[in-house]
Amino acid sequence: MIQSYNSQLLDNAVEQLAKLPGIGRKTALRLALHLLRREEEEAVGIGEALIAMRRNVRYCRKCHNISEDDLCEICASSRRDAGLVCVVESVKDVLTIEATREYNGLYHVLGGVISPLDGVSPSDLEIDSLVSRVGSEDIREVILALNPTLEGDTTNFYISRKLEPTGVRLSVLARGISIGNELEFTDELTLGRSIVNRVPFSNTLPPGR
Repeated sequence: MIQSYNSQLLDNAVEQLAKLPGIGRKTALRLALHLLRREEEEAVGIGEALIAMRRNVRYCRKCHNISEDDLCEICASSRRDAGLVCVVESVKDVLTIEATREYNGLYHVLGGVISPLDGVSPSDLEIDSLVSRVGSEDIREVILALNPTLEGDTTNFYISRKLEPTGVRLSVLARGISIGNELEFTDELTLGRSIVNRVPFSNTLPPGR
């Protein structure tokens, strides 16, 4: 049974907060009551910041990273190595890799990985746009930096087949990252070394592939 808090406004706030990932109704109630105890300006500021983010943050037309303009700051920077593209699953992975300060190329955010059990097919991801980028831009190497899971490896293999006709060099992160772990929870030193010591993708394929 869903508990009522004798205030429809509080009920509504708890219901909306509980929609956030990892936030149950008890945590949502604590957050709502905390905001009630704070100055009105603080709560309003949080609300306005969330609304502004949702209305004004978009996705970069080239790499699909978050951006406030047509091109994100990374794609627009003349200091980045435009011949190097790191393929990641999500925007969180871009932030994680950037924190290592070991990578100076561009990115391509797929928006997920191939997962038939979850109903995610290649057409649901930004794979075709990656192939288009490699075909139209002067890209010499594509780093496949997906999480080392079954779904990640399946997506790596699919992308490698799609990019094979282009002749672009493919590499993957050195397996200093444990199998099954996600980039988000990998320490920056290990991740940074995995980028620097990346290996050719062909070296990771089983015999006969």
